[in-house]
Amino acid sequence: MLTKEEIQAYLDRIGIPDIQAPTKAYLFELHKAHVSALSWQTIDIYAGRPAPIGFRESVRLLSEGRSGYCFHLNGAFSLLLRSLGYNVSLHRAGVQPLGEEPRINSFHLGLTVDLAEGPGAPEDRWIADVGLGDLPFEPLPLRFGAYEQGALAYQLVPSGVAAGGWRLEHDPRASFAGVDFDPEVLPDLEEFRSKHAFYSQSPESPWVDLFLVRNRQADESNEIRGCVWSKLDRRGKTKTELTTKSRWLEALGDLFGERLVRYDAMEREELWKRISRAHEVWKRSKTEGALP
Repeated sequence: MLTKEEIQAYLDRIGIPDIQAPTKAYLFELHKAHVSALSWQTIDIYAGRPAPIGFRESVRLLSEGRSGYCFHLNGAFSLLLRSLGYNVSLHRAGVQPLGEEPRINSFHLGLTVDLAEGPGAPEDRWIADVGLGDLPFEPLPLRFGAYEQGALAYQLVPSGVAAGGWRLEHDPRASFAGVDFDPEVLPDLEEFRSKHAFYSQSPESPWVDLFLVRNRQADESNEIRGCVWSKLDRRGKTKTELTTKSRWLEALGDLFGERLVRYDAMEREELWKRISRAHEVWKRSKTEGALP
């Protein structure tokens, strides 16, 4: 568990002033603050400097002004919640990319929180997932149905790939189709260590050559993929090419709170050059593919 000082430092990082009792209202406040302040990202993997995913290592990562992806974000959040007195469970899960089949392959760490509203009251189970970038903004009750949060709409349905599991279907305009969760509760992170090793080190990983940052606000979601900023809100999706390093750094800082604190000026320049080269190759391929 985290000490009181460590809890307060974590809360300071996400903009929460006070330690409170483990209520539903406080869970919602924590969840919204977490996804607003801490982006989902592949930066350290892209740079060849992946961070470990242990619970305390992930808390330390966030406290240093950095962030990570699902194993770091949900791992750290689960330790924070447990330290505050919440009943948190870990689950195997799998993200379904667009055009592919649903799966539960342990490439996502899912969280649920069992919470009673008062002494003697029955417990409700909540999906509390701060590790998906743009889904969801608030905890969702583990009850099948349709949910709207700001500009995005979700469906919670029974999983077709795990008996007794559940599936969170993403907004149709989003960058992936949905996530399936296994109902079995895991005792620790061992199931996910080999998956993190693959994601962070394998040449076959989708993240080793992709600079990707995502976050979610109350009424919109944002993403920077390489040097293209995408914004999804009630008016639809817009894309903006970030054509200079200064604009790219400004967008990272202003939209995602990402200041690249682990990287010095030369390393930031190298990241930008690598991203720019890849973007130019991509643009040429699109132009050539459009030729008769």
